[in-house]
Amino acid sequence: MSLNVTFPQLLDLQDFALLGLRLMVAIVFGASGYFHLKDPIGRAKSIELSPALTAGLGAAEAVASLALVTGILIQPAALGLILVSLGAIQKKALTWKTGFWGEKAGGWHYDLMLMAMNLVILSTAGGSLVIRFRVP
Repeated sequence: MSLNVTFPQLLDLQDFALLGLRLMVAIVFGASGYFHLKDPIGRAKSIELSPALTAGLGAAEAVASLALVTGILIQPAALGLILVSLGAIQKKALTWKTGFWGEKAGGWHYDLMLMAMNLVILSTAGGSLVIRFRVP
């Protein structure tokens, strides 16, 4: 099987592109997790979950973001964030009846994009630019 690649030189940048993707996803979910943990009661009201569940969601997002940055347990982290995205899509599309684009770009297209980004991370293991530990 041969690859029909227009710019084969760019294949050398795959690991850097995957690192950039991981960092972008980590920033988005890390910020979300931070705000969930900073004010779980206020955030719980806005997303219609209990404060305890909101804090748990925030902790999961923060830990998964750290995993994406370091590359430690990156595939379970990406899978967890896919599930978070599916939950957000379910809430927006089925519970709140928000359209794909929503008002003021508040639709579930954003969550679908993040889910696809995490699917790339999951299926590639995030590339080779990760923190590695050597066991003596």
